[in-house]
Amino acid sequence: MRFWDSSAVVPLLVAEARTDAAQGLLREDPAMIVWWATPTECASAIARLERDGALSPDLVDTALARLDDLDRGWGEVLPIANVRQHARRLLRTHSLRAADALQLAAALIASEGRPDSLDVVALDDRLRDAARREGFRLLP
Repeated sequence: MRFWDSSAVVPLLVAEARTDAAQGLLREDPAMIVWWATPTECASAIARLERDGALSPDLVDTALARLDDLDRGWGEVLPIANVRQHARRLLRTHSLRAADALQLAAALIASEGRPDSLDVVALDDRLRDAARREGFRLLP
């Protein structure tokens, strides 16, 4: 099982430079765990691509259908008080935006406090740096 940040889920939904790598990681280990807001963050990224003219309405529909398929199969870390507590500490410790702190806090919850026991799939550089400093193994 791997924790997937939204930045790594989006390439599973739309064709990007890192799509092949993300698909390979998913084939290796299809058990995904994500933060509760990941579906919304991914839908936001897809909508932004549509507004920017990078995705046609048909490709948007396909991407959202893929998101729904993944959403049916992955595990989610719910928005509980411990996530907020971890995120608050992470914001003071690392140079993270609020959403990334919540993502990393969710990974900490998913790892049951043992970051070295869980791989984190993330493409965002700041999140990767913070996750590495917290003790997670990073992919790709």
